[in-house]
Amino acid sequence: MMPQVLAACLMLASQTYAVPPAVLVGIYQVEGGQVGQAVKNTNGSHDLGPMQINTIWMPELAKQWGVSETQAKAWVRDDPCTNMGVAAWILRGHIEETKSLSQAIAHYHSRTPHFGTKYKRKVVMAMREKGLIKDSATR
Repeated sequence: MMPQVLAACLMLASQTYAVPPAVLVGIYQVEGGQVGQAVKNTNGSHDLGPMQINTIWMPELAKQWGVSETQAKAWVRDDPCTNMGVAAWILRGHIEETKSLSQAIAHYHSRTPHFGTKYKRKVVMAMREKGLIKDSATR
């Protein structure tokens, strides 16, 4: 997939769901998925597309969209803008639930504190490496 397409999808998703684009970039860097990709997890679920959206979200998405879970899965896996949009929607939901961007980033990966905290550190590091955030000491 052309990086320009993913970038445009990311910006649209960021604006639509009012989430920081830098955070979506960080998540994308950590997830490292590709359009059309489905990665099997140890629990039998799959992570789909560039933002590695877990198939546990398919029943809710299918219901919201009025389509079958198979169709929802295909859209999330194969359409970069749908994938980015769902990632931003998930992140927005976690922000509203936790009232914390930091906690929302952790929950994007796992509600288990050990796993979520480790993931959040990776996302922050990815944003730092891309020059999207600076250490408070350097401001």
